[in-house]
Amino acid sequence: MLQSIRDNSQSIVAKIIVGLIVVTFALFGVESLVSLTAGSNAPATVNGEEISERELMQGVELQRRQMLAQMGENADPTLLQDEMIRASVLEGLIEQSVLVQSAQNQNMQISDQLIDQLIVTTQEFQLDGKFDRTQFEAALRNAGLTPLMYRDILRKEKLMEQERFGYLLSAFSLPGEAEHIVSLDRQQRDMSYFVLPVASYLEQAVVTDAQIEEAYQAKKSELMTPEQVVVDYLLLERDELKSEVSVSNEELQSQYQTLVSNFQAGEERGAAHILVEVNDNQEEAAAQARIGELAARLQAGEDFAVLAKEASEDFGSADNGGDLGVNPKGVFDKAFEDALYELVNVGDISTPVRSEFGFHLIKLTEKKAQQVPAFVEVESQLRDELVSAKVDELYVARLKELEDISFSSGDLAEPADVLGLAVHTSDPFGRQGGESVPASNQRVIKAAFGEEVLKEQLNSNVIELDAGRAVVVHLNEHQLPRQQTLAEVAEQLESSLKAEAAAAALKKAADVIMAELESGKDIVSVSGAYQLISRSGVQRGDRQLPFEISEDLFAMAHPQGKPVYKTVNLFDGSVAIVALDKVIVGNVADLKDGELATMKRILAARMGQQTWSEVINSRKNAAEIERL
Repeated sequence: MLQSIRDNSQSIVAKIIVGLIVVTFALFGVESLVSLTAGSNAPATVNGEEISERELMQGVELQRRQMLAQMGENADPTLLQDEMIRASVLEGLIEQSVLVQSAQNQNMQISDQLIDQLIVTTQEFQLDGKFDRTQFEAALRNAGLTPLMYRDILRKEKLMEQERFGYLLSAFSLPGEAEHIVSLDRQQRDMSYFVLPVASYLEQAVVTDAQIEEAYQAKKSELMTPEQVVVDYLLLERDELKSEVSVSNEELQSQYQTLVSNFQAGEERGAAHILVEVNDNQEEAAAQARIGELAARLQAGEDFAVLAKEASEDFGSADNGGDLGVNPKGVFDKAFEDALYELVNVGDISTPVRSEFGFHLIKLTEKKAQQVPAFVEVESQLRDELVSAKVDELYVARLKELEDISFSSGDLAEPADVLGLAVHTSDPFGRQGGESVPASNQRVIKAAFGEEVLKEQLNSNVIELDAGRAVVVHLNEHQLPRQQTLAEVAEQLESSLKAEAAAAALKKAADVIMAELESGKDIVSVSGAYQLISRSGVQRGDRQLPFEISEDLFAMAHPQGKPVYKTVNLFDGSVAIVALDKVIVGNVADLKDGELATMKRILAARMGQQTWSEVINSRKNAAEIERL
């Protein structure tokens, strides 16, 4: 989890959007990161206050950036529909305007001094721990903002936070509510069940040719083949170019000398941690209180590794006592790393540290000085790096060559001959695509059914499937929809009819068994040759039970002197006969120290969030909103 902190926070833009504006982002999405520049032709007004077209366009662009970033390096901008983004952004802007006006109507204010303080203390705007104007302006430029626009964003966010936190921090839960939740959450149930397998009923199902013919005539209009294409394609693969490059000893030695000259001696540190997350289910105040409780237990002498296994919410390291291994600087986020390197002696434990994911307690487990590696130790790595760099360079050159030749050729023969590539032919695929290359790629599907390939029968542009593969496609065959013959769909219809017959027979058998149970027979006698499985003390989410049975079991009414029975449909079509014998209510007295208090805080936080959501809806319903 902590490695992902570094992986996902390299760009300044991401730090600003996620790190600085997290509250508004959580409420409204990235569409909230827009300026409120005045303009004409407003697409909406809120209580007479305009939301400008420029403001909406900027919000749409920021939304697109965020969506493309989430899609990864192979993102295709053409897959994003501007109209859908525009509608979503406009609704977010309307909601934002409603809440800002609400805060202003209650005379809530944010001083210029506070805005200044927030800006100068933001880590992303600092160099060597001090605010840097150049860094500040560069960061905003990368985010498409000006300093004035950013101050306006910040002011409005803090205005909305004032009212929001007023509801969140004043929420509370009654002791009885938490105890009721515990009684339900810790509830246990005694039960038995057996399964009527659908397979045996499928084996017994008989379907005649006449029934298949009748089903065919009834569904004939639906039994059409989809529109499909078959394409020829050239596949250029980066990994296939490795055999064409080599690395000399001189190049290896030169690369090693570069490594030695750039090496900076330092220290690697081993760390273990206990994490309490801040998320939708746990507010910051509750997480902070929880980490404080854990810190007190460590101070009282409890073992760090044992406590990490019990309480850490980083499930990737909890089972190992919170161990994160030995790492150099730059692996963890700055707050975590600073706290780790402030620890002096192995075994020292930090005070609670706030990161993007929540609060940590960090233990220094090892200190290890870094040494310049010998050539033999890094020779293989250096060779791989040099080969990779040469292959990248060759791959880019071949991509360009493939693009140029394919564009000027009428088919794939010439580019295949020049680049030494084989011409492949795809299986037929429709507009929904297929499982094989290249039909599983949305950009290939779009190109194959596009005007140039389908109508004009030209080569497509070069389409990158991922970072190391690219294709060019050419139409081989266009198959229009047609009526399927009885012979083509007979097997499909037979399977469907057998499934229907088996399901009907299975329901009839289950109904007979349920009638017997309701008449007073017990589940042991009616289970017959089927395997009867009995379980005591089943808890919610029990993984030893089929999911469908576990879900329905806790929805069944409490037994009143006799078992309660129910049929449960399983995902494979089978039916389970379930008997609920006993319900054991959860006992608050079984909770460990502090668990009930934590439950109350979490419940209060959720109630605060629910109340705030209702306030948002109330404010919007009361506002005069006009959309063009």
